[in-house]
This record gives sequence, C-alpha cells and structure tokens, in this order.
Amino acid sequence: MEFNLSLIAQSFTFAILIFVIVKFVWPPLLKAIETRQKEIADGLAAAQEGKSALENASKKSEETLNEAKQKASEIISQAEKRASEIVDEAKNTAKTEGDRIIESARSEIDQEVNRAKEGLRAQVSVLAVSGAEKILRKEIDAKAHTAILSKLAAEL
Repeated sequence: MEFNLSLIAQSFTFAILIFVIVKFVWPPLLKAIETRQKEIADGLAAAQEGKSALENASKKSEETLNEAKQKASEIISQAEKRASEIVDEAKNTAKTEGDRIIESARSEIDQEVNRAKEGLRAQVSVLAVSGAEKILRKEIDAKAHTAILSKLAAEL
C-alpha cells in the first residue's frame, strides 16, 4: 500500500470534517434529539395524567349517578308512602262523614217515626172520641172523654 499525498490530504480533510461536525453540527443535533425526547416524555406523562383523570372523572360521575338514583328511589318511596297516607286519611274522613250522615239520618227517621206515632195517636183519639160520641151521644162530656183518650193514646 502506498501512502501518497492524496491519501494524507483525504485523511486530513476527513479529520477536519469530523471536527467541524463534532464541534458545530453534533451539539445542536443532540440538543434537538434531547428536546424531542423530553417533549415525547412530557406528552406521555400528560397522556397518563389525562388517562388517570378520565378514570377518576368516570368513577366520580358513576358515584354521582348512583347517589342520584338512590335519592330518586328514596323520593319515590316517600311519595308513595305519602300517597298511601293521603288515601288512608281520605278513607277515614269519608268513613267518619258517612257515619255522621247515617247517624243524622237515623235521628231524622226516629223523629219522623215519633211524629207519625203522635199523629196516629191524635187521629185514633179523634176517631175514638167521634165513635164514642156517636155511641154515647151526650152521656159523657167532651172534656172527660178527651182526658180518657189522651191517657189511652199515651199508653199506646
């Protein structure tokens, strides 16, 4: 192998090229690579944080939904209970009012029966007086006869 000047010049030029690349090109290139790696790492960390935040938000929304369902269920059961109470109160009120109306009607019926009995007694006494007057024709006076008939009507 022959060493000639062109080989030495090429080696020297190659060395200068390596020096220039290492001195001027390599540091910005490494800096760009490191910056890019840092951005990628930050992006991955942010994605991980976003994923955990999404999971937390999902769990929280599920808990809130379950609480809302539970509260809705409680409200519905309270409403059903209150509706049942209202129905029972209405039944009791209606029963009380019905009993009062029935008692009032019975009282009126008793009064009407007593009035009818009194009316019948009066009619019977009038008929009896009239019949006795026709039969006896002046043998008994009207006052005595009315007293006897009143006593008889009271016994009826």
